[in-house]
Amino acid sequence: MINAFENRGEKVEMLPLVPLRDVVVFPYTMIPFVVGRKSSLVAVEKALAGDKRIFLATQRDAKIDDPKADEINFIGTIANIVQSLKLPNGNIKLLVEGVVRGKVLEIREDDGSLSALLEPIEGKVELTSEIETDMGKVVALFEKYVKLSPNLPYETMISTIRVSEPGRLTDTIAAHVQVGMEEKQNLLETFGPAERLTILANLLDAEIEKLRVDRRIHQRVKKQMEKAQKEYYLNEKMKAIQQELGRKDDKLNEIEELKEKIAACKMPKEAHEKAMQELKRLEVMPPVSAEATVSRNYLDWLISVPWHKRTKEIRDLDHAEKVLNEDHYGLEKIKERIVEFLAVRRLVKNKSMKGTILCFVGPPGVGKTSLAQSIARATGRKFVRVSLGGVRDEAEIRGHRRT
Repeated sequence: MINAFENRGEKVEMLPLVPLRDVVVFPYTMIPFVVGRKSSLVAVEKALAGDKRIFLATQRDAKIDDPKADEINFIGTIANIVQSLKLPNGNIKLLVEGVVRGKVLEIREDDGSLSALLEPIEGKVELTSEIETDMGKVVALFEKYVKLSPNLPYETMISTIRVSEPGRLTDTIAAHVQVGMEEKQNLLETFGPAERLTILANLLDAEIEKLRVDRRIHQRVKKQMEKAQKEYYLNEKMKAIQQELGRKDDKLNEIEELKEKIAACKMPKEAHEKAMQELKRLEVMPPVSAEATVSRNYLDWLISVPWHKRTKEIRDLDHAEKVLNEDHYGLEKIKERIVEFLAVRRLVKNKSMKGTILCFVGPPGVGKTSLAQSIARATGRKFVRVSLGGVRDEAEIRGHRRT
């Protein structure tokens, strides 16, 4: 038993209590739901045996099967049972109509069910010009919300905009807006219609923006799917025509072959996107054009790059020292520095350490190139020589327009 208030008003009444999960019932609205818990079934039977009035309050945690008094919200709705239907499994399906808000003064547990001592809350307000303006704003927002929402019929808006009483208008709209339980409970616990109008306007604004974003995303996805389906249909139709003619287009064969090669070489994401973009350009080019030749050469070059092939590096310092001594006589300090460099690489063992540069300075013929060859042989790497002597233009290194 819980006693929330000591000073009780004259209009208090005791009604059977049914805790609800993830549902907030507002006054002036009708809602169907199924009662299945034993204590709730007993409470419904009591209400049906009496004046068919019942108190509906949302429990704070929907996961709790048998909520205690302090686990149920103190503000709920007094409702009339309009229809009841006993189901074959013993549950009861109810259609109820919310009448008025109710504040719990005391919750009692007897005869296997909950009962609540309630104080009805009438939220009436004088209809001023300011409230009429707020009502017009909320109705306009609700019209936009209904038009954007796929789950609300247009008739809902028509029946709602005819309501002229502020409290009834806010409760009717709040029952149809698809927001979280906390927001709905907050609206139920806000007794003043003027304040409810402000809260409801803010909620509708936020929900309209969400629905607009959802619609934009949906339309974008729909267009992409339609485009993909159209391309697939046209490609299949083209293949069927070619088969009927008994021949295949050489260009189509080439494009398919390049697609397979691009997929097989497992390029990085950026290179793969660039290759597919170039392939799409090649598809629409005349086969004998100069641009097609450039694109074809570029794709062949991208495919020929060994993207994920790496030479395994040998990090044996004794082997490196042996190779350096075999290839060079003297140069002790230089060979010692090279071995130190290899030792540091071995100690670091960091895969991100790459592209390290050793700079050998000296006139021609002192052994710079041969030392590099020895390092390559000692580490098991391939040796590549790029001579930059006399190069003045970076384009000679970078190349001219994919050449």
